[in-house]
Amino acid sequence: MHPRNLEVQDALRAAGIDSRIVVLDAHARTAALAAEQLGCEVAAIANSLVFLADDEPLLVMASGAARVDTAVVAAAVGAGTVGKAGADRVREATGQVIGGVAPTGHPRRLRTVVDEDLRAHEEIWAAGGTPDTVFPMTFEQLVTLTGGTVARVR
Repeated sequence: MHPRNLEVQDALRAAGIDSRIVVLDAHARTAALAAEQLGCEVAAIANSLVFLADDEPLLVMASGAARVDTAVVAAAVGAGTVGKAGADRVREATGQVIGGVAPTGHPRRLRTVVDEDLRAHEEIWAAGGTPDTVFPMTFEQLVTLTGGTVARVR
């Protein structure tokens, strides 16, 4: 396994989450590609998106079916501005690359918003630290793992 996957797996264990990193047959840089390989709904994919809220990294765990509205997110976190982080800022904040960002395993815990729409799924899937890995968990585990605020993101 890649070192990033091991960091994610260690963080899951430390949080008391009994889950496994699954290596996919091909990269899953989009929710649709991951869902296709896993045989689940796109909405059950928890996309890890890094934004900058007043220039500070903000992790948004969004349903794969959602289009994030930055004004809605800004209001939810009390930020003046929220915009997408570039690839360099994503890697700096998470230690991971776009398309493989996990909700955990980062150099430091990120302020996080968890999309309330993910609550509708018994099992959700998130990236495992690299674009070809994912892992399953529940909505409650995601909120606990990230320390996230549950909010509408679209």
